[in-house]
Amino acid sequence: MSAAMDTESTYSGYSHYSGHSKKAHRQGRDRHKSPRSKDGSRSEKSVTIQTPPAEPLLGNDASRAEEGQDDNWGETTTAITGTSEHSISQEDIARISKDLEDSVGLDCKRYLGLTVAAVLGLLVFLTPIAFILLPQILWRDDLEPCGTVCEGLFISVAFKLLILLIGTWALFFRQPKADIPRVFVFRALLLVLIFLFVFSYWLFYGVRILDSKDTNYQGIVQYAVSLVDALLFIHYLAIVLLELRQLQPMFAVKVVRSTDGESRYYSLGHLSIQRAALVVLENYYKDFTVYNPALLTASKSRAAKHMAGLKVYNVDGPGNNASGQSRAMIAAAARRRDSSHNELYYEEADHERRVKKRRARLVVAVEEAFTHIKRLQAEEQQKAPGEMMDPREAAQAIFPSMARALQKYLRTTRQQQYHSMESILQHLSFCITNNMTPKAFLERYLNPGPTLQYDRDRWFSKQWTLVSEEAVTSGLQDGTVFVLKCLDFSLVVNVKKIPFIKLSEEFIDPKSHKFVLRLQSETSV
Repeated sequence: MSAAMDTESTYSGYSHYSGHSKKAHRQGRDRHKSPRSKDGSRSEKSVTIQTPPAEPLLGNDASRAEEGQDDNWGETTTAITGTSEHSISQEDIARISKDLEDSVGLDCKRYLGLTVAAVLGLLVFLTPIAFILLPQILWRDDLEPCGTVCEGLFISVAFKLLILLIGTWALFFRQPKADIPRVFVFRALLLVLIFLFVFSYWLFYGVRILDSKDTNYQGIVQYAVSLVDALLFIHYLAIVLLELRQLQPMFAVKVVRSTDGESRYYSLGHLSIQRAALVVLENYYKDFTVYNPALLTASKSRAAKHMAGLKVYNVDGPGNNASGQSRAMIAAAARRRDSSHNELYYEEADHERRVKKRRARLVVAVEEAFTHIKRLQAEEQQKAPGEMMDPREAAQAIFPSMARALQKYLRTTRQQQYHSMESILQHLSFCITNNMTPKAFLERYLNPGPTLQYDRDRWFSKQWTLVSEEAVTSGLQDGTVFVLKCLDFSLVVNVKKIPFIKLSEEFIDPKSHKFVLRLQSETSV
């Protein structure tokens, strides 16, 4: 029966599309037959085919090619033709090319920084070894014999270099989480400090040891040990500046999404503006609900309708004095505008009623489907091992019983663009595999979740723009405001310093809590 319904819906969709294609073909043929203008150019009116409203929100064009699947689960798709409202000018093309050049520049800057850091790190680790090996290679016969203390220093240098290697790998060689617009100031200062430090050691080594061919080999080894000790202290300084300094909360940051006003508060330490922006974006993807522009269309249409109700027409013409009638019409339009709150109240009440009704239907349908799964599992335990159904097949078996209720609920709550049929089947098979309850399955659909819950390639923004009046490398200050912009919305960040708290102590004498209970003998007990 389901196969017949799928065939029927496919046939109806095909017939609907063929009707539109014939109509478009007829319009195109008529357009070709129409005479051109004198200058030989065609009409500026173009024909476009608009896709269903399941577009990516944050500008991922690669996901549009994947929209060949039917997100509405077998329903027909309407192709709308009309005048194109979007065009690309030469300025847009220049801006796109500039963005591409900027992205290439960012990649070059990132790889250049990694290359410089890798070369400097290799120089740091090879320098102590070179200090020890060069005298053995150049003037081995003139060196004094290395005693027990000298040989013990070899072991000290080896283990210190191993500790430094592990610490450097843990602190610096980590996969970058983002590309920031400016260099990290403290990391650049540390690289410069290490370079000057190693250069000064090499300069002293060349003047006092290589030129004079010092024969005190134990002193040369101790010189290499001192270099390794200094490098360990620089590594400790890097831990303090890069990791420990920012741990103590110093600022309270309020993040507001510009479209719907959703806000969150975060505590940050001593960070630059660009690193604070990076922390805000990391928390945004896990704390803020996913951006849904479909929820804003209702308020926009309502506002447009009320603005249309404020039109005033002067029927007597511009030359006649009809100010009284105009004032009366303006007053009537104002009274109509004042009653708009009633329309908003009844619209929201009706929407809540429909949401509750379809939510109840969805919960009942899912519970019945999971009950059917338990019945199938009990039956499959009696079958042979080769005839058992895997979770994917079980999900495909029970999905049609809940598909209609889930589709209606997602459309009512305007979440249908976030959930394709394939993603729902994957989530359903995951719940069946892990023996999860119907409530656990519905948790994803009853309430909108954060952006991390949805498809990464479709809903994540590829690029954010940091807008700040202050330099992005400067530290956070009380009253600092910066904006993070993407394609569809922006995040406004307001920084406030955590106030100084003065806490005092008050001593309470333990004897002050003691009391005496005196009973009169004349009382009746």
